[in-house]
Amino acid sequence: MSGLAVGLVLGTGLFLMWSACWVRPARSIRARRRSSWSKVAQDARLVGVRPRTLGAACLLCGALVLAVLQVVTGVLPVAACFGVMAATAPLAVVRGRASRRRSGLREIWPEAVDNLGSAVRAGLSLPEALSQLSVRGPAPLRPAFAAFAQDYRASGRLHEALDALKDRLADPVGDRVVESLRIAREVGGSDLGRLLRTLSAFLRQDARTRSELEARQGWTVNGARLAVAAPWIVLLLLATRPESIAAYSRPAGAVVLAGGALVSVVSYLAMLRIARLPAEERVLQ
Repeated sequence: MSGLAVGLVLGTGLFLMWSACWVRPARSIRARRRSSWSKVAQDARLVGVRPRTLGAACLLCGALVLAVLQVVTGVLPVAACFGVMAATAPLAVVRGRASRRRSGLREIWPEAVDNLGSAVRAGLSLPEALSQLSVRGPAPLRPAFAAFAQDYRASGRLHEALDALKDRLADPVGDRVVESLRIAREVGGSDLGRLLRTLSAFLRQDARTRSELEARQGWTVNGARLAVAAPWIVLLLLATRPESIAAYSRPAGAVVLAGGALVSVVSYLAMLRIARLPAEERVLQ
């Protein structure tokens, strides 16, 4: 008996020593979730919105749709399915807003780089050329460059102002532009105009290629979304006739709905995984 107790104590001690050498996975998962939300919030310009706020909006939408359909149909499984779908709507809106902002910035960056090149050829210094984008640059970029101009006038330190500019832009293309300008500033010489012309041509070609891929992808993705949504649209139409939807109030009907929801979710996620284009990462942030 004493040998068993000694073995248990020794095993517990060795396990505690081993577990102390590793980071707790729950904490790292929370950190990854916060980092993912921070990136989406920056892209969607929702920096002040916390994850719990978005979660509350999702719960509110889901509960509202659940209550309305429960009153209209009187069938809880059907109302629950559409309530879960409605609960994902705020997150889809935020992600769509972030995607539209990234696409819009990708289209206007060549114009901003052209303006920079024109200012440099006119004899302006690099900080002055960046500052004048707050007046002559594309409208979505003007607030960020206006803040850059204020930072540079207040401190006179270009590198710190460029770092703050990257944080405000929160865009992979913006990171490349800023780092290219930083390198050109450090190296010096008369090649800044050539660098800006080359960078503008590269950004235009990259935006054109990605736009073509997204246009071709859109037909496939929209068709797949319609195929997934069609059965649920039919179910929603059937919900207007109580005698047609009464079967789903039984346990067998609830099982059929749960199976259909599972198949829809799995097939939709698989479609997104297959059709997903490589996302631009902020490797230079």
